[in-house]
Amino acid sequence: MSTDGHYLAVFTSNKTSPKWRAWYAMSEAEQRTKAEIGVAAVKAWDAAHRDVIVYQGGPLGPTKRVADDGIADVVNELTVFMVVRADSHEAAARIFEDHPHCTIFVCDAVEVMPLLGG
Repeated sequence: MSTDGHYLAVFTSNKTSPKWRAWYAMSEAEQRTKAEIGVAAVKAWDAAHRDVIVYQGGPLGPTKRVADDGIADVVNELTVFMVVRADSHEAAARIFEDHPHCTIFVCDAVEVMPLLGG
């Protein structure tokens, strides 16, 4: 499969950010209500962009780092990923403007990068 025009989008979230502090300050009922709204918005976003989503991806779990000094549990800001198709890097980035993960949920940003190779 050629990767021309394919872009990896990685959603990031710092659990000490103001968005997370606001989330933790909400009651469980408020969190549940916001989550229901967010899930519906993500489903609508996915449906509206289904023609450019190459791979749906999904949430990312706990991370293990493998390095010269061994294997260790680490914490990073990577939370969700997906692959999209676009005519340019800029166009791929614009797909994620106002994404519900950032506007309703607590993701801080989406990092978009071209997939290289063939």
